[in-house]
Amino acid sequence: MNLKNGIMKKLFIAIVFLTGTMMHAQEDGGFGIKAGLNYGSNGDLSQNGQTIIDNPDENLGYHFGVFGKIDLGPIYVRPEFSYTVLNSDYDNNAFNSSLEVKKLDAPVLVGFKVLGPLHVFAGPSFQYILDTELEDVDLEDVQEEFSIGMQVGVGVNLGNLGIDVRYERGLSENEAEFSNLGQFGTLDTRPEQIIVGLSLKL
Repeated sequence: MNLKNGIMKKLFIAIVFLTGTMMHAQEDGGFGIKAGLNYGSNGDLSQNGQTIIDNPDENLGYHFGVFGKIDLGPIYVRPEFSYTVLNSDYDNNAFNSSLEVKKLDAPVLVGFKVLGPLHVFAGPSFQYILDTELEDVDLEDVQEEFSIGMQVGVGVNLGNLGIDVRYERGLSENEAEFSNLGQFGTLDTRPEQIIVGLSLKL
């Protein structure tokens, strides 16, 4: 394991531990469960050093997990831990396949209460890729199992129920190699997606 991967792994474990700790500390915050849908795609597909598909078709995915929250006046900190499935379609005259990415996400969000139940938030999302499958194509493992992205969004809390919409973009380049009909190429697995989520404070 290289140094970067080792650091990312330690950060990921620390965030999971922090989320678990907050789930047992309901004072000045709380904990709960969350689930929702993702709509977006992954990155470019290249063959022989040339990009042949730079805008894959966007598809629906899903996620579910847990969150913790600590309120600090008008500001709050919310670490999350969730299982996520992403889907993208790569289709042109020379290539036709679907990509499925399964990963664990651990966002650490800092939010600000704007007015009443309305709040905005942003923060890094630490990611661990569990599996990548490219339909009918021999796809190798990604270069880095641990990567990082950024999330920004807006939400509304209605009692114990929360609804939010967020944008996520993968920041660290993370490619996987593949072979198809004797040709070799690379696939950028970084996500770019809109996430709609429901959360329930327990």
